[in-house]
Amino acid sequence: MAPGTDATPYQGKVENGFCKENDKVSNIGNKIDEECDDSTQAKVARPPLMRHCISHATLADPFTMECPTEIGPKSSARNSGFVPMFRSGSCSEMGPKPYMEDEYICVDNLSEHLGTANGFPSPGAFYGVFDGHGGTDAASFTRKNILKFIIEDFHFPNGVKRALKNAYVKADHALADAKHLDRSSGTTALTALILGRTLIIANAGDSRAVLGKRGRAIELSKDHKPNCTSERLRIEKLGGVIYDGYLNGQLSVARALGDWHMKGPKGSKCPLSSEPELEETVLTEEDEFLIMGCDGLWDVMSSQYAVTVVRKGLMTHNDPEKCSRELVREALKRNTCDNLTVVVVCFSPDPPPRIEVPKSHKRRSISAEGLDLLKGVLSNV
Repeated sequence: MAPGTDATPYQGKVENGFCKENDKVSNIGNKIDEECDDSTQAKVARPPLMRHCISHATLADPFTMECPTEIGPKSSARNSGFVPMFRSGSCSEMGPKPYMEDEYICVDNLSEHLGTANGFPSPGAFYGVFDGHGGTDAASFTRKNILKFIIEDFHFPNGVKRALKNAYVKADHALADAKHLDRSSGTTALTALILGRTLIIANAGDSRAVLGKRGRAIELSKDHKPNCTSERLRIEKLGGVIYDGYLNGQLSVARALGDWHMKGPKGSKCPLSSEPELEETVLTEEDEFLIMGCDGLWDVMSSQYAVTVVRKGLMTHNDPEKCSRELVREALKRNTCDNLTVVVVCFSPDPPPRIEVPKSHKRRSISAEGLDLLKGVLSNV
């Protein structure tokens, strides 16, 4: 089933057409203390560092040459005069699977979408990627209702993080209560809520959000795989087991909404969690775009490769829709085994600037004393 792009407005029924259709086609871990060159033209002699609990993307990507991936940036430019402008593009393909279970949502103007001009920091936007399994019921229901659950929460907009967590729990419980939905259907849920310059990523599952920061890939979510150390410890503490990378031998993710055939009574702790991990960052001029994709993309592609492709594309045609399509087509070329859904969100109407790398004027040479020492060492080998 092709994914929809609508979302339930603040009051009333779900309406279609709030985001563009395609043409077919946390607790975040510690930062990697590795600085790098911002140039998209630079080369390194080793593959990029990959943090623990990440989909094992191809490490020999020809584009993963800029730098290691950083995790969870914290902006220090909170008083900057930068005001983001949101525009997005999306692409979703069934891929090699016999049916489509992905859904997504794109809302570039939150106030306009909700039909209200008051109570929301401006500008505002909302995006989501939902990777379903066991049928389309859970992903479709979550896509239609998650935004409504967020904005109707008592804590919104003053306590946005609490509202986000409550909305995920409410959506999960609603899937258990809905008589017309398959209780064995489940979905991952990755959302991005932007209010003013504050971006909050909420993630439950193995979809991933990556920020493009002057050519560098900054991961804003963690892949919730059962074999991830923190997830494995949580699962085993709650009595769950992991067989060959699968939670209780059934599911390849450690967090998801739905899947009530694997969960206990509502409100009880169980190995399969619906609680999202949150990551907040303040956008600055250096933050150029956001990539959100299901695991069908990241299984065959590193975060840095994706950022490089999108940045090159934006510098050429400045169209996020084309960029998302390019990522999907590249993943298909790499023989991904899953559905593919990608959303690219730009924070400026302009394409990314070309990065100039200052040339070093230092001349390096070895002294005569050093040369003699080196000859002595080599002669003793």
